[in-house]
Amino acid sequence: MSASLSAAELDHYREHGYVFPRYRLPDDLLQRLRAATDGLLATYTDVAQEDLANPHMIPPTTGPDLNPFMAAAQDPGVLDLVEQVLGPDLILWITRVLCKPPTIGREVPWHQDGEYWPMRPLATASVWIAIDPVSPANGCMRFIPGSHRRQELYRHHVSERKNLVLNLELDADQFDEATAVNVELEPGEMSIHDVRLIHGSLANTSGQRRAALIMRYMPATSHYDRSLVRQRKDNSPFNIYDQPLWLLRGGDRSGHNDLTHGHELWKQRYAGGVGVASGSAG
Repeated sequence: MSASLSAAELDHYREHGYVFPRYRLPDDLLQRLRAATDGLLATYTDVAQEDLANPHMIPPTTGPDLNPFMAAAQDPGVLDLVEQVLGPDLILWITRVLCKPPTIGREVPWHQDGEYWPMRPLATASVWIAIDPVSPANGCMRFIPGSHRRQELYRHHVSERKNLVLNLELDADQFDEATAVNVELEPGEMSIHDVRLIHGSLANTSGQRRAALIMRYMPATSHYDRSLVRQRKDNSPFNIYDQPLWLLRGGDRSGHNDLTHGHELWKQRYAGGVGVASGSAG
């Protein structure tokens, strides 16, 4: 199966802000990923299942026996796809297992990822890999096609609604929900979406789990500016200050990215059995 986006797929990404590549995660890696996800959820029961951040930092993170989350993030086929979108210099800056458990999986309100994130220029492609079958019944993602094209962040507010994964919600007059596209995927299939694309997902009220691995990449021409995180005043529940950056292809063209900060911290957290919440959702 081709690990490259066709001209039509690239055009679709640029026009609509997302694409469903033909490429699928290799079956053996998918099976390892599913088993590791089951183990992760069974181990970190003190953390909401929608909030399991940076599983790629579970040791070992280097060498021939990579944990399957890191192996997926470094999968050559995935990186080939992302390179077509972001260019040859790629930094992995966060991964996340987002699992909506049966009947109680929380809603992700309409939002733009870029409202949360501190890289400048603002640029990220999110690769969303289905571990379970994903459908409207169990709370699939929904995209607002073309909402990235204005290249700006729309108006958000701090939501007081309960049972949400995120606390920043897009104002209802900023988009037309009637245009939403459902992201329905089989295990191993994936979507890629732009940092400014409006998206969200309903709660999972079905009896079927919805688990996915989300991997977020930025071009190394951008700077992950941690000082911007310190300046946030929206009471965000997520700590993205200590994200460990991994240069996976090319070089740090910005010359400003700290490629060591957070690495030991996250390794120690997982080695010590401490899972924490961080990031943004889908």
